[in-house]
Amino acid sequence: MPMTIARKNAFAPRKAATMGEMNVTPFIDVLLVLLIMLILAMPIPTHVTSVDTPAPDKTPPKEILSENVVAIDGSDQLYWNGARVSADDLRLQVAAASTMESQPRLRFAPDPLASYDRSARVIALIREEGAEGFSFSGLAAHRDFGL
Repeated sequence: MPMTIARKNAFAPRKAATMGEMNVTPFIDVLLVLLIMLILAMPIPTHVTSVDTPAPDKTPPKEILSENVVAIDGSDQLYWNGARVSADDLRLQVAAASTMESQPRLRFAPDPLASYDRSARVIALIREEGAEGFSFSGLAAHRDFGL
């Protein structure tokens, strides 16, 4: 008796295998919609809780007394420690302060109405003369931007 070998037919149509996993895409879509609805339904906090803070000390610390203040008023006039100076005088003052062994800190306090160009030029002048300690003061006056 002849022996027959059974082989699979490579050209026969295949049966689709059943998928045993659940499709979770609609579930994720529903969860995202619910999350967006929850975010939109949250109330906006409109209450304010007042907190008592200590009053600021009006006496300046000892470090501030040794600092120099460069100020610009609303008409773009320069001041060195309250005395009106020209740009050349300010350059000499900053250069003299920069050559000291322990350089004093320079505080820059422009008026809210001072021009931006004049303020930028003064900052560049201070940097060119080699001042190391530099800080801005009076920034609370610029907080509102005229609103």
